[in-house]
Amino acid sequence: MKILVTGANGMLAKAVKEKFKLDQLICTDVEELDITNLEQVEKFVEDCKPNVIINCAAYTAVDKAEEDFELASKINSKGPENLAIAANKVGSTLVHISTDYVFGGKLSTEEIYQEDDEKAPETVYGITKLQGEEAIEANTKDYYIFRTAWLYGEGNNFVRTMIKLGKEKEQITVVSDQHGSPTYTVDLADIIYQALQLKIPFGIYHATNIGFTTWYDFTKEIFKKANISCKVVPVTSEEFVRPAKRPKNSMMAKGKILEAGINVPSWEDALERYLKEELK
Repeated sequence: MKILVTGANGMLAKAVKEKFKLDQLICTDVEELDITNLEQVEKFVEDCKPNVIINCAAYTAVDKAEEDFELASKINSKGPENLAIAANKVGSTLVHISTDYVFGGKLSTEEIYQEDDEKAPETVYGITKLQGEEAIEANTKDYYIFRTAWLYGEGNNFVRTMIKLGKEKEQITVVSDQHGSPTYTVDLADIIYQALQLKIPFGIYHATNIGFTTWYDFTKEIFKKANISCKVVPVTSEEFVRPAKRPKNSMMAKGKILEAGINVPSWEDALERYLKEELK
């Protein structure tokens, strides 16, 4: 397969490039391809005619986005729209990564979000990512949108930060009332790979590791597996205020992707594999 990977220097793209290394990869970042420029995107895609476009480009600075709607919208909304238009013209399959932030997180933590549940984003990041989803749906039929959450992988990420803090401090505070699924980039890349190999029906899928936890319990598990003795103290979201509101419920149902035949590991298994690499 000939695969165009956008946002190729990002954390997820590193795992995608490794997973698809036996395929013909065309890797671009903003220097080679500005996805917010339709004319440039159409010409690039027309010239290389990829079988698949995997869009790993995104504006993911959730707090910063609150002060820069224009740039966040360009990258998270206009970019996917341009890629969808170009993909449709040459018959490429578009793979796009979205987020639980499209829901807003107000659902009771007794419930889990399904793919078609009502969208109510409360942040610029969530609003622009939802616009990106809608733009893809309006411009091509051959697409996979994978909504993920709590992503970590090669490079700087939550797990690495917690390990660093845990080694430096005797005690740290971590939010305990936000619920979700930590997701390893290696496993998300594998989900994308399986979806393309199995040719599962096009559409929107929730794609996180299996199981749910809180940031507090996730941190405790990180320390346990990494043999770090630092004490973890729970705090509420209200005690840990950020410019952009964090969803209290980021839990997304995986029934659809599992029924399609995709194998998805648990977040505990994923963390163990990540730490084996990270702590080598």
